Amino acid sequence: MASRSINKVILIGHLGRDAETRFTPAGVAVTKFSVATNRRWKDQQTGEWKEETDWANVVLWRQENLANYLTKGKQVYVEGRLQTRNYDDKDGKKQYVTEVVAEDVLLLGGRGGEAGAEAGPQPVSMPRSAQRSQPAQPAEDHGADQGITDDDVPF
Repeated sequence: MASRSINKVILIGHLGRDAETRFTPAGVAVTKFSVATNRRWKDQQTGEWKEETDWANVVLWRQENLANYLTKGKQVYVEGRLQTRNYDDKDGKKQYVTEVVAEDVLLLGGRGGEAGAEAGPQPVSMPRSAQRSQPAQPAEDHGADQGITDDDVPF
């Protein structure tokens, strides 16, 4: 029997800096940003609340025009996988970097005081599941009695 493994990361946190998008020599967009996640617990010996912040570097491939959305302080949901790469620094010493390679990124919460701030998560990248080609469905009006409009469809 073949062994199985899972490499899946789900983060909900706040952006530590504005996202930066650059392009490879082949013209592929690479967006990088950091996400802070907090953990809070009560110290059993002192009874004091303690808090710890962890930072994750995130890389998102093939998504352009995100700088207006992925800005410092915004809360995001990130789903992807861990990847470790290495390189030689200027002194020739091997350096290792572990990053989250994002597959899905969603903005959480409102839009910072704009009208409609009660709206749910706002996708900034199309989920991989939605990018697969789907067979055409027969046209039926299932949403007419539920108040669903064209504005509710994410694509």
